[in-house]
This record gives sequence, structure tokens and C-alpha cells, in this order.
Amino acid sequence: MSLPRTNHWIQGRDTAPESGDYLPTLDPMNRQPWAQIAAGDEADVRAAVTAADDAFRSWRRVGPTQRANILWKLGDLIGEHAEELADLESRDAGKVIREVLTQQNMLSTWYHYYASLAYQLDGRQIPHDKASLLAVTVREPYGVIGVIPAFNSPMLLGSLSLAPAIAAGNTVVVKPPEVNSQSLHLLAKLATEAGLPDGVLNVVHGYGAVAGDALVGDPRVRKVFFTGGADSARLVTARAAQGLKQCVLELGGKSANIFFQDVDLDRAVDGVVTGIFAAAGQTCIAGSRLLVHESIADELVHRVAARARTIRLGDPRDPRTEMGPMSQAKIYDGVVSRVAKAVEQGAAVEAGGLDRLSDQGGWFFPPTVLSGITNDMDVAQNELFGPVLSVIRFGDEDEAVAIANDTPFGLAAGVWTDDFRRAHRVARNLDAGTIWVNTYRSLHPATPFGGIKDSGHGRENGLDGFAEFTQPKAIWFESDENAISDPFSLR
Repeated sequence: MSLPRTNHWIQGRDTAPESGDYLPTLDPMNRQPWAQIAAGDEADVRAAVTAADDAFRSWRRVGPTQRANILWKLGDLIGEHAEELADLESRDAGKVIREVLTQQNMLSTWYHYYASLAYQLDGRQIPHDKASLLAVTVREPYGVIGVIPAFNSPMLLGSLSLAPAIAAGNTVVVKPPEVNSQSLHLLAKLATEAGLPDGVLNVVHGYGAVAGDALVGDPRVRKVFFTGGADSARLVTARAAQGLKQCVLELGGKSANIFFQDVDLDRAVDGVVTGIFAAAGQTCIAGSRLLVHESIADELVHRVAARARTIRLGDPRDPRTEMGPMSQAKIYDGVVSRVAKAVEQGAAVEAGGLDRLSDQGGWFFPPTVLSGITNDMDVAQNELFGPVLSVIRFGDEDEAVAIANDTPFGLAAGVWTDDFRRAHRVARNLDAGTIWVNTYRSLHPATPFGGIKDSGHGRENGLDGFAEFTQPKAIWFESDENAISDPFSLR
């Protein structure tokens, strides 16, 4: 039986790959192909960038009202097609339907917010000592923006870049993750239905080393927004540097979820589970390091381990499932090897672990709790991108902050305490782009998001993120006809 095929979306229509080649996309539930996607190469990327470059010449001059109306309509369409979009991402990546459906419904509102940003391209007038001089700034779009989102939430992560890029007057070429491409292809179709002109949003599928490399390397792509791992980001930025182009990077994390001795333990268990086992740990903001005060450590670990053992694994499209399979063999194998190494280094398995691996046929890894972890162990320093919690004890506030900051990453962190003063001190002293106090995994389109250190640079969301999609142009006006008295002197 032939598998359904997904082509590129270039110049507002389905476009077959130049080579005629397609890649299989696997169902994580059974590790078998369920569809095929176009295997994009340099020729396909060149066609997409050409379409975007041509469209930019007119799109940049379209007024904010028309751009806002299109994005608002697109948000409505995402809401109308939320179940279809969620089903595609759930099947492609193994994420539970309850999470991806929430994301799609949430994105409807997010696109409405991005639509409002079309009116936020404010310049300013700069005071000058000479009354006859007027200096103003205007904000100009870059041109063609390259967007490469991560596989775990391509609709959400891709939209964080492509929606504000379009709102600001840029055009976009997206290279979706090869293991989770279907939803962004449908998004491009919906954008056309919403009235987006042909060529403003293009989607080219394929491998990162081929299609992604060609996109980053094309000289007409003026800025790149990449979400993924630090190793891949080094390749992307090196390639972009050849063209002297900027990158905004949202990379991995090894986030500390810190629990002080005054927390309510019942709430604390939910906070731990939310941080690490939601999305099977396949999220850049996973609270994969549980830092817990030694006075409550035994009880909290006991309760978290007991909860982990009850998490319902199964078909991610079943609404009763709490955790689905891992997305792909590479991630699964990495989690297996790193948990094995942690046990060799002295970690104790409180729940899950290699002895509890499933024989269901898919890439299922059980919710795992490891105690006896010190922060110098590999499992505490490397991002696993799986449902593995590393428990680290601390004695006081200074030690907690020191452990939390002792990592190459700096994306997010959680602080749980009923002491407001402590919460304030700790939040200010943590090296991370986002700090949650008494909550975790909360996101909003108006709140900037991004990391420091090996977790990337630049910001998405909010006015801080929107500024990444335009650059200021200074314009000087002189009203004094006799202003230039000495043409050889700087004024």
C-alpha cells in the first residue's frame, strides 16, 4: 500500500521535490512509516527563497491593517483546524493529544496577539541641538527570514518566529523538522486561505544537513531563527557567519526546579511532574534537575517516584494517555545510554529505569527518577530530552543557587517557596532567561522567552522578541538651506 505524500509549499501551492525523492516519516507508536515527505535539496530551497524574495518587494509595503487582518484570520483558521493539526503532531512526534490540542487552541489567540504587533513598528524622533535638523528612526523588515523549528512542537515553535516575521513585513521560508513536518505544511495552506499573498510563507521539507544547510547558506536569507540543540546550533551559526547574517537561537536546557523546605508537598509533586514528565520530557524547558532541600528530600522523592509509577503510557492520541513514546530512535537510544551511565556512576533508580523498558513496540521510556545524583555527573550536565529526573539535594539557599547555575545551559528554572523574599533573591541570582516562581511551563505571547549561555541568544515573544524582526533606519532632515558651511568638516 502506498503511503500518503506531502510536498513542499512554494509560491502558494503544493510543489513536488525537484529530485522526485521522498523521506519516510515514522509513527513512534510502532516505528513504522505512515507517510512520506518531500526530500528537499538546494534546488527546492532556492525556489522557495526566490518566491519569498520576490514577494518581499510588495509585502513590505503592505499596511499594518492588512497584515493584521490576515494574521487574525489565520488564528481563527488554526482554531477551526485545531484537532487536525493536533492529530498530525501527535502521530508524528508521539506527544499526547491533550497537550498538542491545547497548544493548537492556544495558538489561535497567539496569532491574534501577533496580528496586533503589526501596529507596533514605532520609530522615534531624536532631539538635536540644531533646530533646523530633524532626526527620526523608522523600523524596516529584514527581508527573507529562515525559520528552522525543533521537532517536539513545530507549530508552536515555528509560529514564535514566522508569525511576528510576517507581522513586521518580512517573508519566510520554513524548514520543518523531518520527523514532524505535517502540521507546518497544513499551516501554510491555511495561511493562503487566510489571504496571505503567494510567496510570503513557504515550506521546504527535508533533512537539516541538506535543506536546512541550503536555507541558512542562501545569501538572500537575511536572518535565521533556529530552535534545537547546541551542537546543531554551532553548525547553523558557522554556516550563517559565512554570509555575515544574524541568528536568533533557542536551544536546549538543563533547568533546575528548586524546592525549598517550606513548600506544600502535595503541590510540590505536581510541580515536579509538570516540569519533567509532561511531553515525555521532550521539551527544552524540562525541569530535569530536581534540586530539593535535604530536610524534605526523602518525602518528596518518595511521593514523586510513586506518582511516576502511576503515569499512564500508551497511544498519544488516546485522551486517557498521560505520556506517549519518544519521538525517534536517536533520542530514545540517547536516553537509554545516559541512564545506564548514571547507574554506573552511582545513581539509584527510584522509579522507571532500564529494567522497566516497555515491550509495546514503540519508543517508550518509562518515567524515571534517579537519586544520588551529584551535579558533576553526565546526567546532570547533559540534556537528555526524555522523561528522566535527576534528584540533587542541597543544604541552603546559596548552595541551591550555585548548583543551579553550575551548568553550561541557562534557559529556565523553577523556584518553589512560600517566602517572598527568598523567591525574589533566588530568582534574581539564577542564570536563566525565564524563572517561574511556584509554577512551571507557563508561556504567553507577550512575555519574552529565550536563554543565555549554551541555551542560545536573542528573544522570542513580546515586544522584545518583535524587535528581532526589524532593524532601525535613521533618517536626517535639514531645513536650513545654508547649513553646510564647510563641506570638509563632520557636522
